[in-house]
Amino acid sequence: MTLLRRYFSGYRNPGGIQELLVIALPMIISTACDGVMTFTDRLFLARVAPEQMNAALGGGVALQMLMFFFIGLTGYSTALVAQYFGAGEKHNSTKAAFQAILVTLFAWPVVLVAKPLVIEFFYFMKLPESQIYFQIRYLDILVWGGLLGMMRYTLGCYFTGIGKTKIVMSATLVAMVVNIVLDYVLIFGKFGFPAMEIEGAAIATMSGWFCAVVILVSAYLGPVNRKVFTVMKSFRFSFPIMKKLIYYGSPAGFEMFLNFLAFSFMVALFQSEGDVVATATTIMFNWDLVSFIPLLGIEIAVTSLVGRYMGAGKPDIAQKSALSAIKTGMFYSIVILALFVFIPEWLVQVFRPEIPETVFTLAVPIAVSMIKIAALYVLAEAVMVAVVGALRGAGDTYFTMIASVTAHWSFVPLLYLGLKVFDLSVALSWFLLVVFFLLFCVALVVRFKRGKWKTISVIR
Repeated sequence: MTLLRRYFSGYRNPGGIQELLVIALPMIISTACDGVMTFTDRLFLARVAPEQMNAALGGGVALQMLMFFFIGLTGYSTALVAQYFGAGEKHNSTKAAFQAILVTLFAWPVVLVAKPLVIEFFYFMKLPESQIYFQIRYLDILVWGGLLGMMRYTLGCYFTGIGKTKIVMSATLVAMVVNIVLDYVLIFGKFGFPAMEIEGAAIATMSGWFCAVVILVSAYLGPVNRKVFTVMKSFRFSFPIMKKLIYYGSPAGFEMFLNFLAFSFMVALFQSEGDVVATATTIMFNWDLVSFIPLLGIEIAVTSLVGRYMGAGKPDIAQKSALSAIKTGMFYSIVILALFVFIPEWLVQVFRPEIPETVFTLAVPIAVSMIKIAALYVLAEAVMVAVVGALRGAGDTYFTMIASVTAHWSFVPLLYLGLKVFDLSVALSWFLLVVFFLLFCVALVVRFKRGKWKTISVIR
């Protein structure tokens, strides 16, 4: 405790760690809850069969690929709301949020129409037949809840932008509890319900999203928002604000979509190597998710703070907020580093099925090696999320898009050459991806240090 007090002492000034944590801690808890929900789905399905666990990863990534352009676009409303809030234009904060809501309503039918293309992608990548069957069942249900998933995120962006992250945390905690309880009941068939397995996991996820949206809508239309932010007057289209949202948010949208498309290719390339490799990589990506998602809470917080201080004309304090985020992320990542280095086999054994299977047994050494290799980049992730959050909060979204998309689409041919052409081992191919990721992080740090982002004007 003495070390912690010393580490966080002296940061009561604007842009310091204490100010960051006021926003970041609820978002870290919130994003961690998201990670727990996803992790629990796959953990429970691993008890049923490895193929269903693998299908939950593939189907979940596919749904995110469909939604992530719109999530990235509306996600910029965090920075836009924060900049208006920092400039004292609270009425425009709610107007910016409503433009993001309009985009979300438009997005859902697009996601539904695009679903058949994703199913064709499953067959194109030659995934194991047993996995494809479950993957399609999972996606068929979950895609109908896409509106709830996107709306939950959009409303959360508004509250993050004005610094009310405890509301987002509360909504996500409720969603997590609902999801986990229904996972147990519906996947395994408890309390008189039939065992629905992967379909039950999808229904549990949708139910959690629904509960979160109800809480966020209630707070959004609540008395404080009506009085202070005049939310009831914001429900109209605003061309100037929508133009800003699309101009600065679309790069983030394209970035998230193209990155997840690349990630989908990478997951499919691994899974096309057969059930053993698919199981090993699913386990590794599950723990990678656990390590990374809480850092997204820091990224969201620093986006909000940097946006607020840039809107107030204080770029130096915005930079200080980013540096505070790096220190905070490092503190967390050191813990993850220790887990990945010292107890990787225990982490893998968590996913052991109830009935011993040869596929899982053969996957264990591969998954252990991949988790150890993942330890090489956990500290770099802490730097990356802080820098990306700062650049986005300031409006430097085109650079982050170009750099991130270039990096991710370099990973795809690299992995293909490693696995399919040069017949390298799965572990060595994964190691090459990690090395390229570290180079991407260096490029982001160089951009941040040059300081061009401090001169960008978004709301003026």
